Amino acid sequence: MTKAGNAKDSKTSMRGEDRRAGVGGRRLAEAFEIVTAMPALAEARRRLVGLCEQQAPSPVDVSEAIEADTALAIAIMRAANNGEGPSGRTGGVREAVEYLHADGVSSLVGSLETYDVLDQPGVSSRHERFRRHGVAVRIGAERIGELARLPQRDELAVSALLHDVGKLVLAELYGYERAFQKDGESPDEHARRERRELGIDHALVGAVLIRRWGLPSVIASAVERHHSADATGHAAAIRLADLVVHHAAGDPVSAESMREVAGSLDIDEDGLSSVLFEFPHVGERRRRSSEPCPLSSRELDALRGLGEGMVYKQIAQELTLSVSTVRTHLHNVYRKIGAVDRAQAVLIARDRGWL
Repeated sequence: MTKAGNAKDSKTSMRGEDRRAGVGGRRLAEAFEIVTAMPALAEARRRLVGLCEQQAPSPVDVSEAIEADTALAIAIMRAANNGEGPSGRTGGVREAVEYLHADGVSSLVGSLETYDVLDQPGVSSRHERFRRHGVAVRIGAERIGELARLPQRDELAVSALLHDVGKLVLAELYGYERAFQKDGESPDEHARRERRELGIDHALVGAVLIRRWGLPSVIASAVERHHSADATGHAAAIRLADLVVHHAAGDPVSAESMREVAGSLDIDEDGLSSVLFEFPHVGERRRRSSEPCPLSSRELDALRGLGEGMVYKQIAQELTLSVSTVRTHLHNVYRKIGAVDRAQAVLIARDRGWL
């Protein structure tokens, strides 16, 4: 059966389940509206507004503050994708911030409802659990995207933040316990239980909502496919990051499943082991760049060798190239990015998110 056929069958099952449970189109629309208006963490909004009020706020810092809270990201992405943006669709938070400007961001988030985990522990538990998991998967997906050299990593970050938004919709429709994982249940087992019991899973429901928000199709598709066994690209990166996050939390996760997903991304066992060891990331802050990388794949490979402390001869052996070819690649790197030596070249590339 084709992917389109699977999606059609899933949507048909959703309508059928709605009729059986008395959950019609009206209740689904109401659930979508409730989730769309989800509150932001009060501390996250406070920090974002503080950044926006600085004399010359950094777009990178503002973007990172937004990506620390799912509700903030949803509000900003919806505002920037209303059809009036520079190209009609804004792919990532950084691009949305540049379009809306700091004043627009501050004005927009100022009207959002908030929750405080200290003042409202019971009321906020669902939203805080969702926020923390989304941010953790975003961090993991960013690292996996770097290893797999995936394009459009700003869009990947948004997709990872929103990957479980369908669970909030199902929680409104069917109750908290049916929408979230049970103890001892892996992410894939949970998705299968949703399909078995509800006739639908949160990945497809989330993708429907994301499309209603008008966000780019690359984001909706990644969310829709992130529990598929044949997921590729962004969807596979999110699936692997989700498994890594659950593994770090002590949840049951199949090592073979992680190997299979990593393999679909051309990440070898050493790379997967590195991700598992590093998570959660601490210390140096990783930054992505919306600026396209001007380097070819071979130039990046040579520069990556420099970053790992190799000399020209070692890089040549690693890449099966001549030393003179490696030297040419690196001279091209220095020229393209304006570096005067190898150390500066590595620092520039890492700061811009190319390594």
